[in-house]
Amino acid sequence: MTGRFDISGHVAVVTGASSGIGRALATAFAEAGARVVGVARRAEALEAWRNETPGETAGVIADVGTPEAASGLSDQLTAPFGPVDILINAAGLNTRQAADEVTVEGWRATIDINLAAPFFLAQSLVGPMKARGWGRIINIASLQSVRAFPGGLTYGASKGGVAQLTRAMAEAWSGAGVNANAIAPGFFPTELTAAVFDDPERAARNAAQTCVGRNGQLSDLVGPALFLASPASDYVTGQVLYVDGGFTAK
Repeated sequence: MTGRFDISGHVAVVTGASSGIGRALATAFAEAGARVVGVARRAEALEAWRNETPGETAGVIADVGTPEAASGLSDQLTAPFGPVDILINAAGLNTRQAADEVTVEGWRATIDINLAAPFFLAQSLVGPMKARGWGRIINIASLQSVRAFPGGLTYGASKGGVAQLTRAMAEAWSGAGVNANAIAPGFFPTELTAAVFDDPERAARNAAQTCVGRNGQLSDLVGPALFLASPASDYVTGQVLYVDGGFTAK
């Protein structure tokens, strides 16, 4: 890949790299020439990703589910390839608890991994980005950043927070050359959305609510992510890009 969309040689860290959106983006970035450090809890799945992915990759087995864990990973993440240029916060949790059934444990776990960990991981890695005058942070927001879904109170609160966190990161760091943006996927088949796609009628209803008439494929996220990670997005920061087939437009 050449020109304004070129990310070859950049060091990218992708959390949640063993499955779903994280794995898809980690693979795509490696194929685009980035040196990719995938982060995940499951060693076997992470190693499978590395074995199946061309290019320069490394794996770090870690649970980013607490701010303390996320903020303490910088040495491990920079060890394979050096300072990080691009951070993709794709690890996430959705407990799908109804409002009357939300537990303190579920609330804390969801907020910690979806909202707190992305900030503290970024905070631990942003120093060298600022020193070089260039960096990219891509968070994963959600339709629930702006829409309320049944069973999604905690998840929605965390993802609404991700949208504002992204704007606040941009305000704090973009003056030093570090842009922060978020991708808000529509309905995509991942482990977190298995309950949706296991119900064909529900999946079909969701597809019908989009402008394009279908649910997402993980490949649909690659182009937007590469754009936000590349020099082509130099003047784009603090934004939430909805990659949802027009779901939020209707």
